[in-house]
Amino acid sequence: MAAAHFSGVWFLVFMVLFPHCSGGRASISKQNLEANNHLKQLNKPPLKSIKSPDGDIIDCVLVSHQPAFDHPLFKNHTIQVRPNYHPEGLIDEKKVSNPQSNEGKSKPITQLWHLNGKCPEGTIPIRRTKKEDLLRTSSVESYGKKKHRNIVKPARSADPDLINQSGHQHAIAYVEGEFYGAKATMNVWDPKIQQPNEFSLSQLWVLGGTFASDLNSIEAGWQVSPDLYGDSNARLFTYWTSDAYQATGCYNLLCSGFIQINNEIAMGASISPISAYRGSQYDITILVWKDPKEGNWWMQFGNDYVLGYWPGFLFSYLADSATMIEWGGEVVNSASDGQHTTTQMGSGHFPEEGFGKSSYFRNIQIVDGSNNLRAPKEVNTFTEQPECYNVQVGKTGDWGNYFYYGGPGRNPNCP
Repeated sequence: MAAAHFSGVWFLVFMVLFPHCSGGRASISKQNLEANNHLKQLNKPPLKSIKSPDGDIIDCVLVSHQPAFDHPLFKNHTIQVRPNYHPEGLIDEKKVSNPQSNEGKSKPITQLWHLNGKCPEGTIPIRRTKKEDLLRTSSVESYGKKKHRNIVKPARSADPDLINQSGHQHAIAYVEGEFYGAKATMNVWDPKIQQPNEFSLSQLWVLGGTFASDLNSIEAGWQVSPDLYGDSNARLFTYWTSDAYQATGCYNLLCSGFIQINNEIAMGASISPISAYRGSQYDITILVWKDPKEGNWWMQFGNDYVLGYWPGFLFSYLADSATMIEWGGEVVNSASDGQHTTTQMGSGHFPEEGFGKSSYFRNIQIVDGSNNLRAPKEVNTFTEQPECYNVQVGKTGDWGNYFYYGGPGRNPNCP
């Protein structure tokens, strides 16, 4: 009897201390099931797989089997294998030297997985999503998506409450008008990230619509995002949304949207090598433009790689033209310990340090209504806290319109 009473007491103690054990196991089991189902949807059967030195697996998937075609809207879509028109006035970036130093030309870069192989013609390289990638997110459905409040609104009519509450900070240059594309060359770094749920990126934005509810955005650049990729490597990325990040869009090829045609460059793959402070500078060139005939928005990486396109029917405002172009950096400031984050933007150094120390965008251009690349007029700048991250614009021969940007985050002037 005493033994029965003793065991009953321990049962009660167990239930008090661990009331949710069975529920917790069920929750974990459900999460695992959701993750496994989502992985089957994301990871298409490859013709070939390549193990990258950084631990990534790059799957070579038939062009017609990529994630874009999972959506009913794409059921009868005919893949456009090349753009009908290229913008006129492209600069050969291989011939551009740095006008502010004796170090000569900044150097081209590639992707790390190229060291171990390449994908055959007729396929595209897709970074394989792993189970641990999905389990890092708050929910499987949110993987690869930006939060709704991730909005940069630099115009003078900006609502400061919206900007400050978002937790995102920027140092950008921007222009307003009527545009059909944008281009820039930016050097690549590996900024330090304080919290895994923070990120640091450098990109161009092609924007249309209103920021509050129906923003259309096409974005491309490089980013460091431990939450998304599980490491601190600098990676090529794209993003799109047609409703201000609410229900549409995603990074890279993690949902229907972008249609890739190129077999050499993988979205979300590590970039190598990267720039070093007081050392060699490595940069990438990104061009996004609208095909005047088909209405699709194309992306080119470097001088040689036309990667693919966002079909025009994904968008409302961008079905016509963009009304704002932005170039620059963005970080998440979670202020987790009550202080400003130490997450760096760009190189982690302020613009005034200049070439070899600060991060830059050079040869920023817009595509006009005649499909010509030209220098932008009336370039404006925007940053929420210049003592944390800042931007400085300039203009010169080889570099055209350029700017330095970035910063260390928390410092004596940015508590």
